[in-house]
Amino acid sequence: METIHFKIANAPCSWGVLEFELEGKVMGYEQVLDEIAATGYAGTELGDWGFMPTEPLALKAALDKRKLDLLGAFVPVALSDKNALAEGIERALKTAGLMHDAGYTDAFIVLADNNGTVEARTKNAGRVKPAHLLSPHGYKTIAGAANTLAAAVKDKYGLRTVFHHHGGGYVETPQEIDWLLQYTDPSLVGLCFDTGHYRLGGGVDCVAFLEKNYDRIWHVHFKDYDPSVAIHFESVRNGIFCELGKGDVPFEAIKAFLLQKEYHGWVVVEQDVLPGMGSPKQCAQHNRDFLKQIGL
Repeated sequence: METIHFKIANAPCSWGVLEFELEGKVMGYEQVLDEIAATGYAGTELGDWGFMPTEPLALKAALDKRKLDLLGAFVPVALSDKNALAEGIERALKTAGLMHDAGYTDAFIVLADNNGTVEARTKNAGRVKPAHLLSPHGYKTIAGAANTLAAAVKDKYGLRTVFHHHGGGYVETPQEIDWLLQYTDPSLVGLCFDTGHYRLGGGVDCVAFLEKNYDRIWHVHFKDYDPSVAIHFESVRNGIFCELGKGDVPFEAIKAFLLQKEYHGWVVVEQDVLPGMGSPKQCAQHNRDFLKQIGL
């Protein structure tokens, strides 16, 4: 009998709660939390600042009511811009302080580049060419900023930081992830490995990547990827991140690898949708049922 050491969560982005200013009505946090719990998940990430209560006792009460844990919060920062770092650290500390004071001392700051803000990278998400890359100095700047932010969060609140490679940002491709890992301090910055964004960014073999970089992977997002959807700015609207099992991410092989390694972190299911798009609760139930079918 396989012993599973990790729990399965979902995140508000699966309900259209994204970090971008987008058209469409976003569900209230109470409905989202109700549906995360009802579809069989054990935890959630925070979502945008202000989506859930920003007072620690109120946040804990909302999660305790649904028997949910809080495992992290997505914080996008323009890490290639030295002038943006101070404000980014301030937001990360505010977010970390909320999670810490609510009692979630094992939660992560899920740091990413400020995706979707640089036109050339946004328009070429999923098809990045050498001309779209920064100089080596640029990636060292990003890594240095990540180190500084992670150190500030760790020093003040004891929370750890993981970096989320992400389409539409400056750390998207496998080469860029390699540089990020090379230039960051492994005692400060881990990796949030996202299966769907890895495929979108040109990654081919998720399991090989896990084997190569497992010591740096502290957090995992399960997101499927449909290679038949044309890659362009409307890809999320068109369902490039599909229900689990309907794309080409090898989740059974990834599960086997994580079990073999006795991974003790969280697995967060994410199926990015835009506000008001689709049937999030139905998709969340499908995704949970799929994972049960493969033994999770």
